[in-house]
Amino acid sequence: MSELVPGGNVPLPGGPVRVRVPGPFDVSALVTDDGGKVRGDGDFVFYNQPDAPGALLRGDTLTVDPSRLRAGATRVTVAVSPAEPGTALNGLPSPALHVTDADGRTLARFVPAPAGQETVLLLAEIYRRGGGWKLRALGQGYADGLAGLARDFGVEVVDDGAPAVPGPVPAPVPAPASPAAPAASAPGPGPGPGPDGPGDAGAFLGLVNSARAAAGSPPVSLDARLTAAARAHATAMAAADRLAVESPDGISVHQRVVCAGYAYLTVGEHLVSGPRTPAEFVGYCLTADGPRRTLHDPAFVHAGLARAAAGPSGEIYWTALWADPLTPEGLARTEAEVVELTNAERARAGLPPLAPDPRLATAARAHSADMAARDFYAHTSPDGGKPGDRAAAAGSTLRSIGENIACGQRCAADVVRGWMNSPGHRANILEPDFTHLGVGFAGGGRAGTYWTQVFGG
Repeated sequence: MSELVPGGNVPLPGGPVRVRVPGPFDVSALVTDDGGKVRGDGDFVFYNQPDAPGALLRGDTLTVDPSRLRAGATRVTVAVSPAEPGTALNGLPSPALHVTDADGRTLARFVPAPAGQETVLLLAEIYRRGGGWKLRALGQGYADGLAGLARDFGVEVVDDGAPAVPGPVPAPVPAPASPAAPAASAPGPGPGPGPDGPGDAGAFLGLVNSARAAAGSPPVSLDARLTAAARAHATAMAAADRLAVESPDGISVHQRVVCAGYAYLTVGEHLVSGPRTPAEFVGYCLTADGPRRTLHDPAFVHAGLARAAAGPSGEIYWTALWADPLTPEGLARTEAEVVELTNAERARAGLPPLAPDPRLATAARAHSADMAARDFYAHTSPDGGKPGDRAAAAGSTLRSIGENIACGQRCAADVVRGWMNSPGHRANILEPDFTHLGVGFAGGGRAGTYWTQVFGG
């Protein structure tokens, strides 16, 4: 069984799988294609419409048979909302996702971080990759209920007290990728100018730094590498005519940043369609809590912006990137913070602290960098290497080795919180026999960030 953290994924066997979320929750699902769109009202599975080709909802369990999904379907996104209308998720226990095969064998489990004021949470997606199917843990929240979720996936909702699904909206909508990298669609008054012009950058920078100053954050400066990455991603979204963290060729916006030569410690992004000018774009980013927090984040020192127009629709696609560059001092500080937070959890459990171990840290850094560079997420590397092998190669002589990995989290506090909310990862952190710890961080890859803890005793 795999204990997943946000962004983590597992391959699925052939045949149907069952996704169960016990507790005071309603389960729902949206069936989409590569463009992230529903095709019709039958693609929204929820309590008032529990059946669709290849998807069957009964109580707290959704059964998905990928081979029987409608033609063109490549993704099933699973969401939960409180069974009691008007309730916020932060007043309920964290929903626990259990995934089993047709014979009842457990394949994966995922418990997201505690929610805030959200009323709907995207828990996971079942998606086609090559010739097979995989499940990815998400954890992205919506504050405007099931209707808001449905609209973002292209469903027209008639709000009469319960979601109704008369048909799809023929407009590009975001394809969910990871909780750490949400895309958003902002309303715009119609087609605007094409690719970013020379005036965009200056206007954008002035507006952004004015907003940051009002929030007490230091100014950012434009970086040519981030601008190049933003231009490549905006152009890819325009070519596909859809918002997405990952373009149809499988390249994520974070991979574009690294390929442009920018190594980062912290990264953020705004992917938006609709606005015609930098002022409209920044105005949209200031209207919602998540985008506003990114724009105001005092950790960011560099930014890049670009836009591109889609040919068929004339829709304008924007990419703004925010980053704090990777430095040896910053990396050491971030990794030390993970050690500190981990030891704080052990102290609360009455356990002695783990001693930082440079050999284990070498193994941890190498594995995080390997996952980002070779585009995988697993304890076993593509060439068969395992945690004990990596620790020994780094010179460790400790007899007992354990490992936690995570991807997508933007800071040390988020990653430790995610591990502590996952029983398997929590067990490693609170293992009494472990005495030493090494931490490694790397930016890049599809998920944007990769974290590794290597324990020894």
